[in-house]
Amino acid sequence: MTVARPPIAMLAELTHRCPLSCPYCSNPVDMALKDSELSTDAWKDVFVQAADIGVLQLHLSGGEPATRRDLEELVAAAREAGLYTNLITSGIGLTERRLEALDRAGLDHIQLSLQGTTPEMADEIGGYRGGYDRKMQVAAWIGKIGFPLTLNAVLHRRNLHQLPRALEMAVEMGARRIEVATVQFHGWALQNRDALMPTREQAEEATRIVTEARTRLKGTLVIDYVPADYHSDYPKRCMGGWGSTGLNVAPDGQVLPCHAAQSIPHLRFDTVGDRPLAEIWQHSDAFNAYRGTDWMPEPCASCERKTVDFGGCRCQAMALAGDPSATDPVCVKSPHHVDLQARAAAHAAAEAPLVYRGQPGRTVVEPVGE
Repeated sequence: MTVARPPIAMLAELTHRCPLSCPYCSNPVDMALKDSELSTDAWKDVFVQAADIGVLQLHLSGGEPATRRDLEELVAAAREAGLYTNLITSGIGLTERRLEALDRAGLDHIQLSLQGTTPEMADEIGGYRGGYDRKMQVAAWIGKIGFPLTLNAVLHRRNLHQLPRALEMAVEMGARRIEVATVQFHGWALQNRDALMPTREQAEEATRIVTEARTRLKGTLVIDYVPADYHSDYPKRCMGGWGSTGLNVAPDGQVLPCHAAQSIPHLRFDTVGDRPLAEIWQHSDAFNAYRGTDWMPEPCASCERKTVDFGGCRCQAMALAGDPSATDPVCVKSPHHVDLQARAAAHAAAEAPLVYRGQPGRTVVEPVGE
């Protein structure tokens, strides 16, 4: 068993409730219900435990965390525990008065999502009429109060052409950072590959635009870039390596190595009500399943990149190869890579209606190569 260093960050998914219905949402298809959510006091205890094991950054997410009426109280408790707090939000459900209350509670940073750079695109993708206008108002309030801001733009085939404008908007809003995140096919996005998969040409153009913008906007805007997995030759170092830098706590208290880990059927996850967070981090079977490199089969075990990307994403290996211990099919060394490239091209050429978050959709994903 690999001895884990203390985690740096924790994602607290306060709820799966959300006014938006984004078809790329990373929440699981079987979402936690309101009556299963941790109580205010339970979350407060989790924050104290997180700080005690070394967590420095707390990301408050959902769903939409603003649907929790106790959000301000939770922020104050996290601040009291000594955690740096980042609110990950669509902006819907936030008013100027509530943002001021969050400021008084000690909120350090806000990450605001952007579904599109026009009302038509943003409202279509978010499934919420008037959402874009509301978001722009919230961005103005954020700037007025003075919160440090990151803009999160999830890009896909339908809106990748809006990337240049998204970068402009980040500068105009006074954002310090933008996350240019090409859609990751987990959760609801996995149901929408025929509608959202970018073409290889789009993926290459996005990389060119980001590369140019990083030079042009150096000192003004930090650009984090998540490239299109399916069109890459090597996988990302997913989550910094399984169980190595952070943990997720789901609305019902399940503790996960990453937000999509529940898609791996053989894993069983401890909850904060049953076991201390420190014990889960160090000793739970789920966190140790793919921690380090000892679990790796070939070609990963003898690969010079094994401590660079740790074999890629375990959840993606499960979705595409049917085996979470397999080399991520994104990697050119995977026996499934050629099939993935063909599948990606087929998805990018397909036309399909959006399956919105919360709607019945396809739930069976055929592994690559079968």
